[in-house]
Amino acid sequence: MKRRSVVKYAAVAAALSLGLTACGGSGSSDAKSSGTVRVTLANHVWTEGIKAAIPEFEKSSGLKVELTQLGEDQLSDQYNVKLNAGSDEIDVMMYRPLQEGKAFAKNGYLADLTSKVSSDSNWDWKDYQEGPVKATTVDGKVVGVPIITEREVLYYRKDLLQAAGIAVPKTMEELEAAAKKIKAANPDTAGFVARTGKSAAVTQFSSFLYSFGGDFTDSSGKSSINSDAAKKAYAFYGGLIKNYGPANVSTDMSWPEAMAIFTQGKAAFYTEADSLYKNATDPAKSKVADTVGFAALPAGPAGSKPYNIPSWGLAVNQASGNQDNAWKFIQWATSKERTLAAQKAGVPGPRASVWANPEGTSTYPKDLAEAIAVSAKNGVGHDRPDVVTVGKAREIVGEPIVASITGADAAAAANSAHEAFQKFLDSEKK
Repeated sequence: MKRRSVVKYAAVAAALSLGLTACGGSGSSDAKSSGTVRVTLANHVWTEGIKAAIPEFEKSSGLKVELTQLGEDQLSDQYNVKLNAGSDEIDVMMYRPLQEGKAFAKNGYLADLTSKVSSDSNWDWKDYQEGPVKATTVDGKVVGVPIITEREVLYYRKDLLQAAGIAVPKTMEELEAAAKKIKAANPDTAGFVARTGKSAAVTQFSSFLYSFGGDFTDSSGKSSINSDAAKKAYAFYGGLIKNYGPANVSTDMSWPEAMAIFTQGKAAFYTEADSLYKNATDPAKSKVADTVGFAALPAGPAGSKPYNIPSWGLAVNQASGNQDNAWKFIQWATSKERTLAAQKAGVPGPRASVWANPEGTSTYPKDLAEAIAVSAKNGVGHDRPDVVTVGKAREIVGEPIVASITGADAAAAANSAHEAFQKFLDSEKK
């Protein structure tokens, strides 16, 4: 497959110097020996756990690990240059399946792991949850192994619900009624808060979309954001924020801004990724740490269907000449034992057996663990359009969210966005 040339020579040379290599050397092509595995990871709590355990892998495998650890922007720069150039200097790569996975697979950057994941029953690919597996599978081929997962859950204030005599909402109708009642009784407190930014809100809106019976595309790959279900979801999500959200709410909030409103005691309900829960339960960060509760996403007309996705995965560079040893590293890093250790350290994993193990949930609030179990069972494997150019798609399908929040006609906005999104989908096929 032809590789795209997207940078000039000077940019290539500059970006190739970005690596911050540890655990063994310069990262040059001289390290291509079969006894060395070059691993590139993002800065993350999961990475810190793996880095600390690498000596165990080196001792048991007889292999040497060259670890390059980068911030997300640097990681993207490195991949843009090295993968486009067909470099074999990366063996194992940490990537975001739903953000760049499809583009990487289309461009031939990711090795086909289908036979490898099914060859070891002890490692057990069948142990992986369905949603994350779908997200790391492209055109029927497994191109990555999930390592970090998240789902959308309902954060709520126990004290406010108790004072209002309200049970934890189990349906979207109950959520709206509870938000309305609490807002009326507490004018300075929002009944509901969530992300509002055109692009940022798409991932959290997706769970509402699925729970109302919709999706971004239909079974034939056509835009479906103008379906009746989608229009109702847009109107409902935006209406919760418009009618019961914070006063003078902006339409550019991502999770830090929305989380801050909730943790400062200014909102009763908040829907957000479970992976961010410590922001709400840590007394150093949250004024309401002692009163926070968690529940599964309330059910819409189609049930409770939150996303259940891998935010990060591990893949093997197709250009690597060391793919067998790269796979040995991934097998070790994603084993049941390592997944359990990571999950106990606060990194939600993709293995069903780890969630079923009491140790796997021992460090999580009990109600959060219960909500996660429900979400994992019913979850959908994507939280944004499944396309190559994800950023552009999010901008398009996020337009009706903003329209609904600002009081514009959500249905008309959905119709306009549908036309733009279909043109976008058609352009990606060319």
